[in-house]
Amino acid sequence: MQLTDTHTHLYYNEGDILEEQLARCLKNNITRLFLPNVDTESIEKIFKTVLAYPDYCFPMLGLHPCSVKENFREELDIIKRNLDNTTVYAVGEIGLDLYWDKTTLAAQQEAFRIQVNWAKERNLPIVIHCRDAFDEQFALLEELNDDKLFGIFHCFTGNIEQAKQAIKLGFYLGIGGVVTFKNAGLDKVVEQIDLKHLVLETDAPYLAPVPFRGKPNESSYLLYIAQKIADLHNTSVENVANITTQNSKIVFGI
Repeated sequence: MQLTDTHTHLYYNEGDILEEQLARCLKNNITRLFLPNVDTESIEKIFKTVLAYPDYCFPMLGLHPCSVKENFREELDIIKRNLDNTTVYAVGEIGLDLYWDKTTLAAQQEAFRIQVNWAKERNLPIVIHCRDAFDEQFALLEELNDDKLFGIFHCFTGNIEQAKQAIKLGFYLGIGGVVTFKNAGLDKVVEQIDLKHLVLETDAPYLAPVPFRGKPNESSYLLYIAQKIADLHNTSVENVANITTQNSKIVFGI
């Protein structure tokens, strides 16, 4: 059995803590971890982690929508230089977030367009962060849609109609700890979606699954997410692991 965490900020940890967390991952058969960038300050941390654990950790580069400030073009220039000079497996995490600040919507949209074009030029997937902005995000995706647009809707928490719309646009749904939350409703959506459209993620250190809800998350907890999805689909956790890992290989190309 091989599990893949398609979205983890594992690189926030250093030294013994990082080593211990990775050891727990390997004990739970989580052997592929994809690291999303959020801003220019996190680039060095990501590549330091990848350099230390090249067999298990794989980098992405992008500007998180919450990091889109007045200087976003300068931030993008730095990210692009790194993108041009290193091997990455996705442009992300990018997208729209209207939960914290609605006033930056236009800048977020422009940053998204720019980064989607980077991905298309390099035949890379994009990894989308979307919070309180499904309508705006889908409008952007429809605008940019072509045969080179694909990727993952990270931390998907939408309804069944939004799930189907994302899939139709060529995206996998990244399912994390929220699927284990009792009243979130995501479980009702996931049980209606074929496993061929899903990938697993933790978004560690955020959104820890039950029974760790409210505590710092880590990638080794991905096993609990896989088990919940297995229960919802009345199948084995090994089957969920095999299908979702294969999906991750398709989207990331490795």
